[in-house]
Amino acid sequence: MKRPFADFLKERRAILFDGAMGTMLYASGIYINRCFEEANLSNPSLVQSIHQKYIRAGAEVIQTNTFGANRVKLKKFSLDDKLRAINADAVKIAQEVVGLSEYVAGSIGPLGIKIEPYGPTSFAETEDFFTEQAEVLLGSGVDLISLETFTSLQEIECAIKAVRKLSPDIPIIAHMTIRESGETLLGNSPEEVAGFLDQQPVNAIGLNCSVGPQSILDTLEKMRPLTNKPLAARPNAGAPRNVEGRNIYLCSEDYFAKYAKRFVLAGIKIVGGCCGTEPPLLQAMRNAVVATGIDALPSDPPEDGKRTPVIEILIPPRDTVKDVAPLPLEKKSNLGRKLARKEFIATVEISPPKGWDPAKVLQQCAKLKESGVDAVNIPDGPRAMARMGALPLAILVQERVQLETFLHYTCRDRNLIGMQSDLLGAHAAGLRNMLLLTGDPPKLGSYPDATAVYDVDAIGLTQMVSRLNRGRDLGDSRFGDPTSFVIGVAANPTAMNLDYELKRLYYKVDAGAEVAVTQPIYDVQQFYDFYRKIEEFRIPIIAGIWPLISFRNAEFLAHEVPGVVVPEPVLERMRKVGSGEEAVKEGVGIACAMISEIRDLIAGVEVSAPFGKIDVALQVVKHALSR
Repeated sequence: MKRPFADFLKERRAILFDGAMGTMLYASGIYINRCFEEANLSNPSLVQSIHQKYIRAGAEVIQTNTFGANRVKLKKFSLDDKLRAINADAVKIAQEVVGLSEYVAGSIGPLGIKIEPYGPTSFAETEDFFTEQAEVLLGSGVDLISLETFTSLQEIECAIKAVRKLSPDIPIIAHMTIRESGETLLGNSPEEVAGFLDQQPVNAIGLNCSVGPQSILDTLEKMRPLTNKPLAARPNAGAPRNVEGRNIYLCSEDYFAKYAKRFVLAGIKIVGGCCGTEPPLLQAMRNAVVATGIDALPSDPPEDGKRTPVIEILIPPRDTVKDVAPLPLEKKSNLGRKLARKEFIATVEISPPKGWDPAKVLQQCAKLKESGVDAVNIPDGPRAMARMGALPLAILVQERVQLETFLHYTCRDRNLIGMQSDLLGAHAAGLRNMLLLTGDPPKLGSYPDATAVYDVDAIGLTQMVSRLNRGRDLGDSRFGDPTSFVIGVAANPTAMNLDYELKRLYYKVDAGAEVAVTQPIYDVQQFYDFYRKIEEFRIPIIAGIWPLISFRNAEFLAHEVPGVVVPEPVLERMRKVGSGEEAVKEGVGIACAMISEIRDLIAGVEVSAPFGKIDVALQVVKHALSR
């Protein structure tokens, strides 16, 4: 009868895990545009042969071909209805090749979507996705669970909770993945990773994927003094090099063997490989481990059986680290002060210039200031058009005109690192008011083939800025004095799917939004309906007001600008006047009438200057401030 893996783990010798499954499937002709896990159904003999090769190479633990077999990832291949079959068959395939001395680990990877705090998927939903997969793996009889390649501590915690909810006893190995610096992709240090995972109900913790043996060893050596749990090292076979369209991993067998020996000598309990680690490399690892002649792991714990609790000095447990209280809204900026005091706000939106010269925009802003406008809204690449950067322009406006800005900031063009860098720099430069947006996709603009980033959407960006306002960075680590941004978000009262729009607004408010700016409003009744439905989570609303200047302008907004709805009665009014001064007068009249109808419900207005016509915008502002 096979010993439980938990007992095997307690033996004082190293345990050898298997190597790469995806690399082997790819080499066998299953390419990256296909779902690797689907091979459990369509080609089980291939998957089984890969397991057999690793066992012959010396692997004592093989992992099921289920790394991406969760509902979220399977849905991308229209295979979500086969989740149970894919996971159950994977376990069956693995069980058929192991003997009494080998174990089957149920492999669970991350979902591949943005979760709290950087996306709309809640922790509860995340845990449910993991529960669904883990239930099949556990029910099919795996010996342990291997959580692999996680970048987020929050997400791996959800996975751990899901498994533990189903089984309090199944052994769990929790692996994070790191960059060459030793930090996670979200910026958590090795000490923070060790401190967090040490407190989780898992049997071993470690690192896998992304980097080669050297970075894995360097990082685990930093983690080792901070935990009593066994450590796992499962590196890639170095960084891949693209050769004629294929990723080739360049680590030699000798190099991998050398590091396997170093892992064991450093007291690492579990060794194995990840991407690029094919059976010959695993065989070399096994031979090197055996050649050390070490049955017991080195550096026994002190006589009291416990390591020095260094973690208590380096980072307090997460539940005792208190956030810095965000600065009150009224102290963040003039705009924040007026919002807090419920004073009516008037802002005007001016697009950045297409070239490098800001002179005209600065002149326009000076005129806005003289007219009593509270702030100028500066769009960030509106409609995915390349213009002067909104952030440097905002700095110029505040420095040269001394007019506060309400900077639009989008996720489209920047990754997580770039966004955090921008935001910290913006705060250092004195910018305080941010309107956080997902951003129009490049296909809408003049460069439709440009690459969009979208590491997060507006919800995740709101979470990010809210954390910065509490002195925490992307990895949830304290970085010093907090920022003090006024957090603005967008809302669309005329959205085609209003329930979805309301759900997203709720998430934004929950993430820390303090004011919402609407898309342009031309229909009073639609605004009333929207306003009633956000009663439970309402924040101050600044109404978007875009005065029309011609019938063609109205048609363009109605048919070609995403998120804008111009109802037929308004189009008919503009159709009658066509263009020219009468059309401008009619457009201003429509805008002013709209403000009069909803003024008691809103905190202010954001008035667009159509085609840069400041005088038109100021006519509307004058009406808005006349009461």
